[in-house]
Amino acid sequence: MNSILFTSFLAALTAGIPIAMAMCIGSLVYIWLSGNIPPLTVIHRMVGGVDSFPLLAVPFFIYAGNLMNSAGITNRIYNFALALVGWLKGGLGHVNVVGSVVFAGMSGTAVADAGGLGTIEIKAMKDHGYPVEFAVGITAASSTLGPIIPPSLPMVIYGVQANTSIGKLFAAGFVPGAIMALFMMGMVAYYAHVRNYGADIAFSWPRMGRAFGELAAIVVAAAVLYVLWGNESLGGSVKFGIPLLAVLIADKVFKFEAFMALLTPVILIGGMSSGLFTPTEAAVAAVAWALFLGFVWYRTLSVRMLVKISMETIETTASVLFIVAAASIFAWVLTTTQVTDEIARWVLSITNDKWVFLILVNLFLLFVGCFMETIAAITILVPVLLPIAIKLGIDPIHFGLIMVLNLMIGLLTPPVGMVLFVLAKVSRLGFEATVKAVLPWMVPLFATLIIITFVPEVVLWLPKLLYP
Repeated sequence: MNSILFTSFLAALTAGIPIAMAMCIGSLVYIWLSGNIPPLTVIHRMVGGVDSFPLLAVPFFIYAGNLMNSAGITNRIYNFALALVGWLKGGLGHVNVVGSVVFAGMSGTAVADAGGLGTIEIKAMKDHGYPVEFAVGITAASSTLGPIIPPSLPMVIYGVQANTSIGKLFAAGFVPGAIMALFMMGMVAYYAHVRNYGADIAFSWPRMGRAFGELAAIVVAAAVLYVLWGNESLGGSVKFGIPLLAVLIADKVFKFEAFMALLTPVILIGGMSSGLFTPTEAAVAAVAWALFLGFVWYRTLSVRMLVKISMETIETTASVLFIVAAASIFAWVLTTTQVTDEIARWVLSITNDKWVFLILVNLFLLFVGCFMETIAAITILVPVLLPIAIKLGIDPIHFGLIMVLNLMIGLLTPPVGMVLFVLAKVSRLGFEATVKAVLPWMVPLFATLIIITFVPEVVLWLPKLLYP
């Protein structure tokens, strides 16, 4: 019966059927031939798979990312990054990374980064004479920061499946995300030295001062918010009203480029770490902030644009949640047939060493990422792999970061890498050429993967600090 399940699933995939439908077909065939499970179980389990409060964060984070892209906020982020690091050798390569770090704190998806900010960055790099392959490679690599630096859609899905704290998962992504960014900027500096790339803007103390002034203002705002939100004697109007009024005045007085946009991750992470709102409510807060910026502050959104963005969000959300629902029934069948138990026994018969297990998991997930969509892979594999990890003493938060980063690398590998398709379309570079352009930029990603795999404290230090 297990062979029938996998054979029907693989046959559907080979026939070109989308993976979500293939999982439904495999599950239906198994249930139909088993004869002792009502077919309606498929519907019940699929509905149960998406009937989860934390999953409400998915449409709202998608909506927030779409609003940020359409409200001109990505342009402000790009200009801020240009002022901050554009004067370095290979300046626009560094701008690409810094811009993605900032945008990662708003969208939570790699594809949104590649399709939104990436479009601006690739065009700018081509206009400044950079090879299109270099522009595509660094844009692809930096887009993977989106789901590592919080908020993160894959981490929400993992948190639901693993029944672990999404807030801790979000906190765990900061340090690995910073390491990835530093490695990427180091590689940009190497290429700039070898290929003699120059700076893209002249060094200017006033411009630099304004950029660092924005960063200083963000740090001050974060400190003030942390103090106010942690004071239980203050009312909600004080906690929200005074900081909001202060940042509005600061933005108008100093005429910052991207201060209000940069404040988004401060609001989200600060609110979650202080217990002011849950990750799901943080997603709603992100949408509210994006609407405020688009309609009130920058006035770059219109009702017509809002309707278009809303319809795109509904379409994307429907696709994501259908994958989650289909993967839920497939994972349930795997569990009820005790396939997961058999896999656990087989793995533990090979090794009881957690480091060997993590090496095997990395290799397996890198292979899976080449062929399976991220959300489906997480939903199917967490019930299989996480129990083994826990038996071997691996922290679920640590394991979650390893899984997400592996699958983000999968977005850059053929034949199913979504970021590859997006960037091939944006850059008008052939798919094969896009793959070749991205290959060298796997180095900083693999280096980070090795570090977070074998040095768990890199992942766990901040969650322990924020959630003692």
